[in-house]
Amino acid sequence: MAQYTIDDLIYLMSRLRDPETGCPWDLKQTYATIVPHTLEEAYEVADAIEREDWEHLNDELGDLLFQVIFYTQLGSEDQRFDFSTVVNNLIEKLVRRHPHVFPDGTLHSNCADNPISEEEIKRNWEAIKQQERDAKEAKGISRVLDDVPRALPALSRAAKLQKRAAQVGFDWNETEAVLDKMEEELAELREAIKSGDKAAVADEMGDMLFAQVNLARHLGVNPEHAVRGTNQKFERRFSFVEDQVLASDRDWDAFSLDELDAFWDQAKAKGL
Repeated sequence: MAQYTIDDLIYLMSRLRDPETGCPWDLKQTYATIVPHTLEEAYEVADAIEREDWEHLNDELGDLLFQVIFYTQLGSEDQRFDFSTVVNNLIEKLVRRHPHVFPDGTLHSNCADNPISEEEIKRNWEAIKQQERDAKEAKGISRVLDDVPRALPALSRAAKLQKRAAQVGFDWNETEAVLDKMEEELAELREAIKSGDKAAVADEMGDMLFAQVNLARHLGVNPEHAVRGTNQKFERRFSFVEDQVLASDRDWDAFSLDELDAFWDQAKAKGL
């Protein structure tokens, strides 16, 4: 039996959006209403990879691909773009950004003879992206942070904002300076807490988190990945604590915090 292709998926999407015979739910959707589903699918892909759940990764990638197909169907209906346009623009951009693989700027050009280091690749990548930003500047987009996506998760966007600012020299030279900044922000947070000013607390808490992201960036740690890992660790350890409570036939409020902490320490000792 022949397998379905990307063309079949595009056709399926057009059927779902058919004004007369399509799916009522799909017909109601807009670019904006699909966005939450897109974010959810992207996170489910990331979760499957982190759990090394390769069987479900296949399904999750399909769900994420469907989001792209949905947007391109809407674009086609609005006569803005279609799937072919998206693919063409993507390939043009990737060929342009990989001159070490496509030296004459065409998809089927031969690879360069001289190998290139990863550091050179990163420098070239940033230089090419800067050229693209300069081209946008000529069209009226001129600010350093303009094209950092606003829809990113807050920690990821903080890291990208900091990285972009660093490219023009606005950055700490040493990790120790970032640690000093964190201590400064912590002191300001303590003062805000003492004042009882909730707005000030929220503001200083944001500054503290932003400084922590900056430290993660200087240490080469992805903050989103680090926090997701900590979330998973917390779930494992808390599940152990919960197991002990359930095995005791006592209610949660029958345990003191010290007793629950003791269970937590047992979970840590077990490597959970």
